[in-house]
This record gives sequence, structure tokens and C-alpha cells, in this order.
Amino acid sequence: MSQAIDHALQRLESVLTRLEGAVTQRFEAERDPSDLETELAIMGEDRARLAAELDAASARLAEVEATSANVEHRLGQAIDAVEGVLAPSRASR
Repeated sequence: MSQAIDHALQRLESVLTRLEGAVTQRFEAERDPSDLETELAIMGEDRARLAAELDAASARLAEVEATSANVEHRLGQAIDAVEGVLAPSRASR
């Protein structure tokens, strides 16, 4: 029985050694500088694209705010004009 246990332990040790080697290779493959450089380049491109989109959205927001202020001003003028026309007729009642 002790031989069977020794044999099983040897097999387990062999498998663990192979597993450690596979894990080491996997970690080394993931740390490949060319992969990191590629990922960084992609992230840089994404950042530049997002920055351009943000700038465009900010410019569009500024346009909408300016248009809104213009509409608010004109609407105020129209209300004043209507009230000016109505005021004399209300006073004569």
C-alpha cells in the first residue's frame, strides 16, 4: 500500500510541476510588452476620440444655451408687447 501511495504522490508532484509551468507561461504571455503597448495605443485612441466627442458635445450645448437665451429674450419682448397692447384696454374698463 505504501508503494501505491508513493506512486500517487510522484504522479501528483509531476502534475503540479507541469501546472506550475503552465501558469508561469500564462503569466509571461499576459505580460508580453507588445500586448501592453497595443492595449495602451488602443486606450490612447479611445481617449482622443472621447475627448473630441466631449468637445463637440460641449460646443453643441453652448449653442443650445445661446439659442435658449435668445428665445427667452424674444419671448419676454413678445409678452411685454402683448401686455402693452392690453394695458390701455384694461384701464378703460
